[in-house]
Amino acid sequence: MSSISAADDGSPGRRTLKISVARHWRKLGVASLLCAVIPLAANAQPATDPATDLGRPAAVSDAADYLIGPGDILQIFVWKNPDLSVEAPVRPDGRITTPLVQDIQAQGRRPTELAANLQRSLSNYIQEPVVTVVVKGFAAPGNSAAVRVIGAAVTPKTVPYRAGLTALDVLIDVGGLTMFANGNGAKLLRRENGAYQSYPLRLKDLVRSGDLKANVNLMPGDIIRIPERMF
Repeated sequence: MSSISAADDGSPGRRTLKISVARHWRKLGVASLLCAVIPLAANAQPATDPATDLGRPAAVSDAADYLIGPGDILQIFVWKNPDLSVEAPVRPDGRITTPLVQDIQAQGRRPTELAANLQRSLSNYIQEPVVTVVVKGFAAPGNSAAVRVIGAAVTPKTVPYRAGLTALDVLIDVGGLTMFANGNGAKLLRRENGAYQSYPLRLKDLVRSGDLKANVNLMPGDIIRIPERMF
């Protein structure tokens, strides 16, 4: 600072000194800016997924939740082994037969679970097998994995199960409730541990009032029973 005051006499030297000082402070300003920006860049976090911010998990394929049932047609792919890649129907006993692997259980398992079981079995014959299972054809509605609707529906019938199937989906499929239906007195019958358990359903609230809290996810083999109103 003393050198600046000493040259403050209006001479050309003063102008040179002022220019030098200005350049000096510009350099300091750039350096200070870089010192501030570099740590911020180093600590910056990658952009987050909006779905994660809202607490919603990333989308997952519905196929991962599908349970294989009797009558389904499975496409078995064994990587680099075309002779072992076959199309296999699920027999009534719930098993399939593939080359080198006889009578492996498929019913009630997800395609990824069956693929893992096949990989373990095939590892006895080939090195590090990679297996993929695809459900190529779905069973007819009459199989044990289908959902059945009985009682006061417009069209009581059997509905093929698919991953993510809900009570609302089934009601749309059967045409809704009849005018005599006691929708809020409906029951969901589900087989658990060898016996059927009964759960209440509020189908009238779901269909007539649009109460989505009354909607429920269904499982293979579920039965929906809709009684009629008592007059």
